[in-house]
Amino acid sequence: MRHAWGRHGGRGRPRAWGIRALSLLLILLSLQLGSLISPAYACGCGAMIPGRQAHVSVDRETSVVGWDGRTEQIVMRLTVRGDAADAAWIMPVPHRASVELGDRALFSELETLTAPVPATRHHFWPRSGDWPFAGSGDGAAAAAPPGAAPPVQVVGREQLGPFDVARLAATDPEALQTWLARNGFELPDRLATALQPYVDRKWEYVAVRLAPRDKDALLLGELDPLRLSFTSARLVYPMRLSKLASTPQSLGLYVLAAHRMEPSGPIGGEAPRVTYAQKFTPSASTPATSTEAIRELAGGRPVFITAIEQSFPRPELIDGDHELRAAAADTPYRTLTYRNELMTVGGVPAWVLTVLGAVLVAAAAALSASRWRRRRPVPPPPPVTVPPPSA
Repeated sequence: MRHAWGRHGGRGRPRAWGIRALSLLLILLSLQLGSLISPAYACGCGAMIPGRQAHVSVDRETSVVGWDGRTEQIVMRLTVRGDAADAAWIMPVPHRASVELGDRALFSELETLTAPVPATRHHFWPRSGDWPFAGSGDGAAAAAPPGAAPPVQVVGREQLGPFDVARLAATDPEALQTWLARNGFELPDRLATALQPYVDRKWEYVAVRLAPRDKDALLLGELDPLRLSFTSARLVYPMRLSKLASTPQSLGLYVLAAHRMEPSGPIGGEAPRVTYAQKFTPSASTPATSTEAIRELAGGRPVFITAIEQSFPRPELIDGDHELRAAAADTPYRTLTYRNELMTVGGVPAWVLTVLGAVLVAAAAALSASRWRRRRPVPPPPPVTVPPPSA
């Protein structure tokens, strides 16, 4: 007996579903391949642009900013991951900049100098990790551009280690896009739009081609730092282009200035956190650590070092550059990392001694009460009156 669904689509329906499922799978696969082929544009305080068919992202941006009221220096180190063999890095600067390789030691010196101070915090009652409990009980606290200039002017170009550095003045973001394209880099249209505020303010740009020393290597890990110097009457750290990043960004900023400095606002990220603020005197002896690179950047002058941390969970919300200003007071600050320990007396937990003491006091009180009751005189019973016999 032939089933009714055999001729009128019963068997065709599963076949149609199979074709649709296969089509959907092919569409998803093509979208996935497309995402692998198209480049991913990731940003630090400048814009990181990989070559075609490559991905690169800046997970961590750490910079040191020095400012003496006239000249600003930015030493920048990027931590990069991806599959790009080369990339471009573009950073806007308010005035003409000189560029050189930075000193890697600067970052290790600052990390050591500003590291949290370990401290012990005692607690009375036992916690997890204290006797008689098990587990772990530790906790932690945590010169203005020329007026008459072509749309793109190459101010200078030099080779610094693995970096091909071009210093540019541009009055037209589209012209800048054309220059970059002719030099082998793709500039997304949205970056040209993001550059417009800097063009309006007549800023200049530092364009860097990054390539590993080994031609077969990829851009991974911490890149060599670059040091930019330019004239600036105010302390500014360019961040606007970071809004093009497709992944959450984190910023670590060390500021060396005459006073404790703080950002004027969050610019679309979480509230900036000061993790260290102390005056640094180059002449002071620091036998435990080396501070040669810090002293060199400070120019031999006493400076106030402020360490600032900030996270940008949604980089697309970034709406400006960091403008840093002097805090209301040069209040020192140091992050403490606490280790929780049980309070002891002579190696014995204080709570044990307290409980034992309370038990002994209670026992002594009970014993004393018992003795008092035994020594207390017992009054004689009242006399018994015998009734007379009845008649």
